[in-house]
Amino acid sequence: MAGRFVRASKYRRLPEQIPLFRGHTGPVLDTDWNPFNDRIIASGSDDGKVFIWEVPQGFTLYQDSEEPVDVSPISKLAGHSRKVGQVLFNPAANNILASASGDYTVKLWDIGTGKAPLALKHGDIVQSLSWSANGSLLATTSRDKKLRIWDTRQERPAHEGPGHTGAKNSRVVWMGEHNRLATTGFSKMSDRQLALWDVGNAKQPIGGFTVLDSISGVCMPFWDDGTQCLYLAGKGDGNIRYYEYENDKFEFLSEYKSSDQQRGIAFLPRRGINVHENEVMKGFKTVNDQYVEPISFTVPRRAEVFQSDIYPPAIGLTPAVTAEEWLAGKDGIPAKIDLESVYEGNGPVEVPSDYKPPTMAPTPIQSPTNTTSPIQSTTKTTASEPEPLTTQRSQSNISDQKGSISAIASKFQDDDDDDEVDDNSSFEEIQKPIQKSVPITTKVEAVKVLPTKTTPPKPSPASHPTPISHEPSTKPTPTTITTPSGPASTVVHQSTNLAVEDSLAEIKKLLEAQTKTITAQTEKISLLTQEVDTLKMRVGPGDQSERIRQLELELEAAQS
Repeated sequence: MAGRFVRASKYRRLPEQIPLFRGHTGPVLDTDWNPFNDRIIASGSDDGKVFIWEVPQGFTLYQDSEEPVDVSPISKLAGHSRKVGQVLFNPAANNILASASGDYTVKLWDIGTGKAPLALKHGDIVQSLSWSANGSLLATTSRDKKLRIWDTRQERPAHEGPGHTGAKNSRVVWMGEHNRLATTGFSKMSDRQLALWDVGNAKQPIGGFTVLDSISGVCMPFWDDGTQCLYLAGKGDGNIRYYEYENDKFEFLSEYKSSDQQRGIAFLPRRGINVHENEVMKGFKTVNDQYVEPISFTVPRRAEVFQSDIYPPAIGLTPAVTAEEWLAGKDGIPAKIDLESVYEGNGPVEVPSDYKPPTMAPTPIQSPTNTTSPIQSTTKTTASEPEPLTTQRSQSNISDQKGSISAIASKFQDDDDDDEVDDNSSFEEIQKPIQKSVPITTKVEAVKVLPTKTTPPKPSPASHPTPISHEPSTKPTPTTITTPSGPASTVVHQSTNLAVEDSLAEIKKLLEAQTKTITAQTEKISLLTQEVDTLKMRVGPGDQSERIRQLELELEAAQS
C-alpha cells in the first residue's frame, strides 16, 4: 500500500501520476508527523508494521518524468503481531514513538535505534492514546471500557478507572499542560458523550458525562493549548463543535456545520497557523475519500496589530530531552517560540517553556480606606508607649486645627480670582482632621483646659490603649506646646463663626428677594393667560386678532 504527501498551500487538482510513499503491504491505518522534524512521519498499517518516512528535500508532486519515482521508508519497526491502529510521537522527547496494536500492547520505540525498550500491556484492543505535555505519562482508552494513565517508564498504570460504558469506540486527548483529560464515547443507550477527567483521580469524570447527541459516528477530540479550546469532530458527519475550558468545565462556544461528511481530520501545529489573519486553528478533513478540504477557524477582529491574547508562545522545534535522556527518566516541556516574531516577518524566536508574555500593569485605583490604614498601623505598633505617642498626636492636632480654621476663614473672604488654586489646596488639607473623626470644638476646649493643670497625672498604657480617642484632656501634654496655641485658636474660631453668619444672612436675603420676584411673575402670567382665554371666547375672530396678538407678546415676554 502507498500514500502521498501534498503541500498544504496547494489547493488544486493533483496530476494523474504522482510519486507515492510505497512500502506497506496492507492498508495504512494511522500516521503522525514528528513534532520536531517536519520531514519525518510515522505510519501504522494493517500489516502489523510501523514505518518511518522522510520527505525528500525539494520534494514536488509535479515531475517531468512520465513515471514518477516512489519514496521508500527509511526505517521499518517490526514487533507487533497484529495490525497497528495508532501511532503517536512523544511531544517532549526526540524520536520516541508510541504504537498501539491489536495484540493488546502499546510499544514505545526509539526510532533512532529501531528498538522498543518499553511495552504497555492492556486487557483488550487499545482504541486511542494521548501523551502528557512533558511526555512522561500516556493516557489510553481500550475496548474493555477503561481509562488508564500510564507511568510509561515503569510500564504500569499510575491511575485507572471506568470510562464510557458504550460498546463503540472512545477517544482521549490530553489537555496540554493541564493535568486534565477529555474523552468522548458512548453511553449504554448509544448517546455520544463528553467527559472531563482529573489525571490524579480516574474513578469518575468531573461533573459526570455530558450527552452530546445520538449520532452513531465516533467523536474525535482535539485540544488547542493556545486558546484553551476543545474541538470535537464527528466521524461520518460534517459538524465540528468547539468548547472553551474554564473553571474546570467545558463551555460550548459554537459549531461548524457542513453537509460534506468527514472520514478523518487533522490539525496543523500552532506554529503553522496564519497569525496575520487571526487564525487560531487550521485543519484538513478527508471528504468521502475523494478530496481533502481545508478548514480555518479565525477570531472575528481586525488584524492590524499582533493579538497577544490569542497567540501565546507555542511549542517550537527543539525537544526538551533526547531519546536516551527520556529512557533514563528525564523529562520536561520543550522550548517555545514567540509568535510575535513570526508576525513581524522575522525568524522564530525561542523563549523558555515557562515564559509568559509581558502584560501592561493595570492603573492603580486609590481606595478611600487607604488614608486611614497608616494611622491604624501606627496605633497598633506604638500602643505600648503612650507618652511619646501622645506628644506627637498633640502637636499634629494643634497644627491641623490652625491650618483648617485658617482655611475656612479664607474661604469666606472676598479674594481675587487668582486665589482659586490656594483655596483648593486648603480644602485638601481639611480632609486629614476630618478622617480622625475628632470635632474641632472639642479639641479647642481641651487645649484651653490644659494650661490650668499644674501636676499632670502619670500616663497608664493599660488604661489608654487607643490614643486616637476623644479624650485628649486626660493625656499628659507639655505646657510649652499648648499654652500659646489656645488663645490664638479661640480668636480665629470666633472670627470664622462671625464671617459664616454674615455670609448666611446675605444669602438668605437674596433668596427671599428672588422668591418674591418669582411669585409676582407667576401671578402676572396667570392673569394674562386668563385675559387671553376670555377674549377668545367673547370677541369674534376678526376683532380679537390684534388684541390677542398684543397679549400673546406680553405673555411671551413675561414667560421669558
